[in-house]
Amino acid sequence: MSWLSALGHTARAGFAVERPRLEPLGALRGAAGLAFVIGISLWLFSPAVAASSAFGAYQAAVATYQRSWRPRPQLALISGATLGVSTFLGYLSASHLVLFLALLATWAFLAGMSWAAGPTVGVMASSNLAITLITITLPSSVAEAAGHAAMSLFGGLVQAALLVLFPFRRWRPHRDALADALAAEADYARRLRHDPHADFDPEPLMEAREAAQLTARQHRRRPAQLSGARGLAERLRPVLASLADPALGAPAEGPERDRVRELLAAAAAVLDAAARAVRRGTPLALDAPSVAALRTPDTGDVLTGPARRAALRLKALLGDVIETADPAGRSTAAPDAPAQAAARADAVREEATLATLARTQEPAAVQRPPAPGAHAAPPGPDEPPYPVEPAEPPTPAVLHRPGLIGLVPVVVRSMRDELRPDSAILRHAIRVTAVALLGYLIGSLVGSLLSFGHGYWAPLAAVMVMRPDFSRTYSRAVARFGGTLLGVFAATGIVQLTEPSVRVSALLAVVCAALMYLLMRTGYAVGQFFVSGYVVFLLGMGGEEWTQTVPERVVLTLIGGILAMASYAVFPAWETPRLRTLLADWLTAAGRYAAEVVERYATPSGPDDARVRQALLEARAAHTAWQEALARAAHEPVRSRGLSRTSADDAEEAIGAFSRAAMLMEAHLPERGAVPVPAAQRLAHALRATTERGARDLRDRRVPQWDEVRAALAAWDGEGVPDRVVRRGAGMLLAALEQVSEAAEESPPFTGPRPGEGPPVATGS
Repeated sequence: MSWLSALGHTARAGFAVERPRLEPLGALRGAAGLAFVIGISLWLFSPAVAASSAFGAYQAAVATYQRSWRPRPQLALISGATLGVSTFLGYLSASHLVLFLALLATWAFLAGMSWAAGPTVGVMASSNLAITLITITLPSSVAEAAGHAAMSLFGGLVQAALLVLFPFRRWRPHRDALADALAAEADYARRLRHDPHADFDPEPLMEAREAAQLTARQHRRRPAQLSGARGLAERLRPVLASLADPALGAPAEGPERDRVRELLAAAAAVLDAAARAVRRGTPLALDAPSVAALRTPDTGDVLTGPARRAALRLKALLGDVIETADPAGRSTAAPDAPAQAAARADAVREEATLATLARTQEPAAVQRPPAPGAHAAPPGPDEPPYPVEPAEPPTPAVLHRPGLIGLVPVVVRSMRDELRPDSAILRHAIRVTAVALLGYLIGSLVGSLLSFGHGYWAPLAAVMVMRPDFSRTYSRAVARFGGTLLGVFAATGIVQLTEPSVRVSALLAVVCAALMYLLMRTGYAVGQFFVSGYVVFLLGMGGEEWTQTVPERVVLTLIGGILAMASYAVFPAWETPRLRTLLADWLTAAGRYAAEVVERYATPSGPDDARVRQALLEARAAHTAWQEALARAAHEPVRSRGLSRTSADDAEEAIGAFSRAAMLMEAHLPERGAVPVPAAQRLAHALRATTERGARDLRDRRVPQWDEVRAALAAWDGEGVPDRVVRRGAGMLLAALEQVSEAAEESPPFTGPRPGEGPPVATGS
């Protein structure tokens, strides 16, 4: 993509307006806290102190709107405390230019590195750095600076207290995340009825896992409906896919396929009902046809082999979903038939219990374990492994989130891990530091030449728009200038027409803040429109004339945006050259996941093995990193470096098919104590070794080879296999790996320098 096309795309993205769900009560709560802090400050102190405390309360409320699963009162307290400390230290050093520049560089570098701990921490640190550039100019003595710092902390305390007193459905984000995961599974089951190879986006499951990470206090107080359902949703996906897939499940047509469609439709209905119950906190409502489909007694006669086993596991898991979504047994349906609905839920629970027993003790496959030293004849290709006693249901894992004290070493460790030359976070921190210093000096110079009293607008604008990637930095720079231009002109018009007093200016500032809280998620330009009005009214309350505020805000914001955009062009962190590395990382993680799954057939440990789950999570994380980088690279003004768009799409499809084959095998993992498959051990070792070697080949622009996997499968031929899932699944894994090699062969030869030998080449406009 050329520079002209990239700039056009980022400009359009900056002015895009979305339509998210609005939270008027939350916006009213934040505005009420801001109004309370301003009123107390005006009553007890001066308008300047009120302006400083207003910035603290405003920023604390903004922090609570960040995308975080941490308790929101904690975010408000952290924001108020850090802003207060920064204000006090900044004022102490402001009179000594060299000392202040050193302190500003330290703040800016830490703010940039804080993105290593996640976007929430990064946004809060960048915002506090920007607000500090304003608040340090308001006090006129050390005592006043201490007072301003205390009022910033007070603003955070007020917002935190309001969050505690008026939580407005404290658990709604967690309920929504879990309900979205269940609804995604329901939609997946519905699509599988018509397309057995339908794709599934794991993002809702990953989001639900993030929401399930709780502090100790949250864990003690969470609703019962939020306990355990997330793990069940994770386990349902491979079972649904395996039941629908013709390669390992029921045939593509015939009575078995018809029964599979019925079961998938029933599963979708149950999961949708569970999602509604979790989202609303209401009793579970099941419909009669879905319950009838799950209770059909001849399912075991119609389905055979892996399809039958998948159906039994599906029934057992759905029973657990019902138990979790309706822990008190309050199931209802239509208002006129609550008793029938409760009976339906009980019937599904009973059927799930029977399915669990049938899954672990197949009456059609009753055998005895071989005597010591004797060789047991393997079961037929469609028979399940040797039956065992059903295991105790797994206890839902508790995902702990560290508290505020425990968060410090986590953040420090994350930042330390990014201190390497190829880190995009480190390059972002260096850019932020350089731009903050240069912006402050240029702003001061321009301010002295044009008689601007606040040169801080230039570094403030630059720090606020800068992000670790190209697209967001440029789109935010354009949106900030456009929103600022419109906002200051609208606020100036109101000031000229009304000539507001101090109290009226404070009221108008609170109104602008309330509208910003309400609409901030619709788009960055929309938020900046109201932020600009808020700043004009707030500084007017503190005694600043609009004739001084408006010109300097527009000119210096433009300068700050240009600095931010220029910094990325001069010192970039392009995603395009990293695509091969990220693709190789995904292949390695997918190979480990497949190897763990196959190895469980050699050493059966039950379907809920922690090693398989951990490998799956790592593969998902690598896949997500690849997709995000590919999306960002699509809009970068950088030429492809050896990995064409077609090759990237083909490789993504191949590794996705490889991961899907492993997932299908995961759905049929043998119970603990089942007959092992010794050949699976060799295949698992071959998968682990060859995918790691293949990843190195991808990084070095060579075509991966899979001879070791072929040898393991060739040695497997002729050996008795207890279940067709194992051998067919292994063949699907090899076929997918060969597609990866074909995609690598399609990539055009690369004639330029190797990665690290030179900067990426930007195209002309």
